[in-house]
Amino acid sequence: MSLWVVVGGQFGSEGKGKVSAFIARKENIDICVRCGGPNSGHSFVNENGETIVLRQLPTGFINPSTRLLIPSGALIDPLILKQEIDSLCLSPERVGIDRKSFIIEERDRREEQSLGLRERLSSTLCGVGAAQARRVLRGGDAKLAADALNAWPWIEQYLTDVASEINSGLDRGKSALIEGTQGFGLSLYHSDFYPRTTSRDTSAGAFLSEVGVSPLRVTEVVVVFRTFPIRVAGAQAGPLKDEISWEQIQRESGYPHAIEELTTVTKKTRRVGRFDWDLARKALTINGSTRIALNGLDLFDYRNCGARRISSLDHQSIDMIGRLSEMGGCESVYVGTGPRLSDIFMAAHPGNRAFLVASQFRS
Repeated sequence: MSLWVVVGGQFGSEGKGKVSAFIARKENIDICVRCGGPNSGHSFVNENGETIVLRQLPTGFINPSTRLLIPSGALIDPLILKQEIDSLCLSPERVGIDRKSFIIEERDRREEQSLGLRERLSSTLCGVGAAQARRVLRGGDAKLAADALNAWPWIEQYLTDVASEINSGLDRGKSALIEGTQGFGLSLYHSDFYPRTTSRDTSAGAFLSEVGVSPLRVTEVVVVFRTFPIRVAGAQAGPLKDEISWEQIQRESGYPHAIEELTTVTKKTRRVGRFDWDLARKALTINGSTRIALNGLDLFDYRNCGARRISSLDHQSIDMIGRLSEMGGCESVYVGTGPRLSDIFMAAHPGNRAFLVASQFRS
């Protein structure tokens, strides 16, 4: 039995989707659960160079034997979820939707637009915050997944009890992974930047609550960072420490072409900044990390791109991995050296910042 929780340590887009897919395949995870809603996308680049973006389903789909679940704490846009299920050709044997997950409606998107949330907080206007508010207010017209079958009859064949399914699976010795949403720096409760946060808590404890599983069952908490944290476009989204430009990163890294990242949902250029060690320390402390993942080492030095062992990295990268490992008290670090799923390996930390490659991803 093993239960993994994958958490973003900054403001989202740390590479949780890539790390979750890597773990799902490498550890042959039996059950993957995706928290949150469609206001954030998890992605990775597959072996064919195609970018896979999912807003509702977990990236653990890449393991053909993994069961994919959406928990009771999630918010569902039926159109987006159906499109993802169909595009991946997934059967009801692969996908389960908790009966108590909440349905986002068109009025939720209109409500967020009328409140000016994009101008005020850089909201994606996906209706997640408004739907969450309706859920809390418990009006008679609020719909859980099990109540929405007249409008969305296809949902019925996927309905399940996720808490029961994951707990019974763990009882039988199965492995499970909970893929958290967004990043710790956006937490409604723990961020230092309220109200410029998201509409939910984004810590490991919150994800366990969404799924319905005890913290006592957790065996691994993986906190994911990126070398240069990002926030979405617009100063109204919240402050970003030591903000720099993508052009500066290109100059420093020696990248042979222009670098720019767009947000998954709104397609706006992300703001980018230097690594915030204070935020990282807080994320590691509150989430109780057992492992760390660090993506974007190619942005330190282009020669790191696609590296598969520690000895191939520049000294700045090795030093950063060691410092994070020591800060979190973690013996294992997932090292990301590019956008592809194959651009990741796991390193063991025996001490004194000297790293040995423990294992590598093999496609």
